[in-house]
Amino acid sequence: MENMNALKNDLQNCCEHMSQYEIAKEEIVIPEVLPRRQSENSKEAAKKKTKTREQFLEHRRKNASNLLRSCANIIESLGEDITREGIKKTPQRMAQALSFFTEGYEMSLSEVVNDAIFSAESSDMVIIRNIEIFSMCEHHFLPFFGKLHVGYLPRGHIIGLSKIPRIAEIFSKRLQVQERLTVEIGQAIQEAIKPLAVGVILECTHLCMVMRGVQKPGSSTVTSSMLGLFREDGELRKDFLSSINR
Repeated sequence: MENMNALKNDLQNCCEHMSQYEIAKEEIVIPEVLPRRQSENSKEAAKKKTKTREQFLEHRRKNASNLLRSCANIIESLGEDITREGIKKTPQRMAQALSFFTEGYEMSLSEVVNDAIFSAESSDMVIIRNIEIFSMCEHHFLPFFGKLHVGYLPRGHIIGLSKIPRIAEIFSKRLQVQERLTVEIGQAIQEAIKPLAVGVILECTHLCMVMRGVQKPGSSTVTSSMLGLFREDGELRKDFLSSINR
């Protein structure tokens, strides 16, 4: 009984924490886990399943107790004493951490970019290197992290430099695979300012390869996405890649 009362108190704190999120009525796509070799029609139908930001946050609030209870069940199923001093409040902390790690589902591109787009006559390359990035592997629920490099060729407009890392967080703070994350960041920048070219390079360490499975510390995975002239023009692409490696 004492344990249940403690759980209820933790749940109340968790719900209060979640209610602090700002609500805006913009549509976001809630990705689904799709079976392998699914038809293109099925994939397209999944993409069309959207929720407003308000509906998504309401879903989180309604399921706060489920999340908290699930965290407690996981810890207990591993053989730990859920009433032990060091563990007693871990379900609440774990639920709050998972909510934070996945708050990208609550963000939208228009909200993040806001009015930070400016006219510019120059079409010279803009590059931001060594942006630290963290995400969660959707296959094993373990973190992967590393460095993000982004470059683009303006077409009459530039974007505030701080917006590039913020755009990346829209997609990194979700359950992800590195390959998709790389593409989504590039596509979002393309949508925001419609530049002549966008290049994204992402180099990450995956704890699912380091802590489990093949257990290979020091290994890293590099993915890239090239759009516009960076895909079409080999010399421009070479300039971009050499600038990153300086």
